[in-house]
Amino acid sequence: MSSGLDGVEAVKDQPVHVVLTDLQMPGIDGLETIDRISKIDSKIIAIVMTGYGTVDYAVRAMKAGAFDFITKPFEPDTVAVVVRKALDVYKLKQENHLLRKAVRDQYRLEHLVGTSAPMRMVLDFVEKVADSDSTVLIEGESGTGKELIARMLHFNSMRRERPLVPVNCGAIPESLMESEFFGYRKGAFTGAESDREGFFQAANGGTLFLDEVADLPLAMQVKLLRAIQEKRVRKVGSVTEEAVDVRIICATHRNLRECVDKGTFRQDLYYRLNVIELRMPPLRARL
Repeated sequence: MSSGLDGVEAVKDQPVHVVLTDLQMPGIDGLETIDRISKIDSKIIAIVMTGYGTVDYAVRAMKAGAFDFITKPFEPDTVAVVVRKALDVYKLKQENHLLRKAVRDQYRLEHLVGTSAPMRMVLDFVEKVADSDSTVLIEGESGTGKELIARMLHFNSMRRERPLVPVNCGAIPESLMESEFFGYRKGAFTGAESDREGFFQAANGGTLFLDEVADLPLAMQVKLLRAIQEKRVRKVGSVTEEAVDVRIICATHRNLRECVDKGTFRQDLYYRLNVIELRMPPLRARL
């Protein structure tokens, strides 16, 4: 192609996996070309070729979404190696895209089985609140499908392209809860050989599903409340906080209001979690 604009038009007309673009071109430069191509198909892998082998240009190319940066003059074998690596990355992106689509399709609303009146009410509930960012509390007996509803809420929301992180609150030892939820810095404790993100960071931009939330110990409830209120978390061993954008969905087989009355669950956390409430009908009510 004689220009970046020609390349952009070619991508519109035919399937492309990898694009090799010069940096300096008439019309639009290589960085603008990459930007426009990525808006057409984000899976396309871009490689920049340039005679300006400075760190500044390399950084600009990478920020624009380039996979790699080749400085002129170069050997054909060098380009071949980079292109083969780029094709491997493209295949991974394609596989990831197909897997995400398969998961989303699995949790489409019309796939919820149940024609009884109570289950139709549940389906109506999911349709109404899926796109809300409000916290959802799902209560119901064991085996009634609480996690299924949580997954349907996520995969039918605007956050469906971001992670859904399920957490079984009753399966984490109390001594590990803070580091599991908020992550830790290298050297924070014995065995912390590298930085690690917690559940909140892993779910950033998506949904954090807290199953059996009533099993959280009181000490952890205080920390969870603060993280939800502030939308910021601090890794164990760190002095700085980081912002997180997470939607919280909780589930429990217990009556959380009764747990508050008994003193085993904090009232302020209960009200923070119980913004939208859904009680799953028992199986005996939907024969």
